[in-house]
Amino acid sequence: MEKTQGIILASASPRRKDLLKRLYDDFKVIPSRIKEVVPKELGAEQCPEYLAGQKAEDVAKAYKKYLVIGCDTSVIIDGAVLNKPRSTDDAREMMKTLSGKVHRVITGCCLFYMGKSYSFSESTEVEFYPLTDEEIENYVVTPEPYDKAGGYAIQGRAALFIKGIRGDYYNIVGLPIARLQREIAAFLDQDFTPEPPKKDEKKSKNKKKK
Repeated sequence: MEKTQGIILASASPRRKDLLKRLYDDFKVIPSRIKEVVPKELGAEQCPEYLAGQKAEDVAKAYKKYLVIGCDTSVIIDGAVLNKPRSTDDAREMMKTLSGKVHRVITGCCLFYMGKSYSFSESTEVEFYPLTDEEIENYVVTPEPYDKAGGYAIQGRAALFIKGIRGDYYNIVGLPIARLQREIAAFLDQDFTPEPPKKDEKKSKNKKKK
């Protein structure tokens, strides 16, 4: 396995930080500063992996010899993406949309090291119980919904809304750690030795020196 100088999580999410601690005792947290904009031609399911790649590549520019992990999570229902709610009304509408239905949580992950990258996505189905107006109101007045995709935290009060899940629970929280561990091992098991310059490249370099 390739020896890196260290691990970097390119995310400000405290939940991802806590989950990554199950894999590594020591790592840096350096959030990406990119604007989260995706090409119009990308489908909703492809966006998390695309953004994860953008985040990882942005941080990796300054940390080439570190393994950089980029992540992005989307909540998708009926083909629409539910982002972080911007207001109480927004959070309320999201809860009404999720109530009594099945949605998908997709987390995209990107590994970046020594100029090479590998990306993958993990998808989990989540079913909500039908929610009463009182349950929704009691939830949206808490701080919990407002920094999370889809407006809920399955590891928090929203655990009481969950009828069932199909797939990786930790993927819903924000990081599919079991698969991530295996993907990292496979990714770092490749040869990262830089390829020697081609003959034409050597000649051009010699000409420049003269």
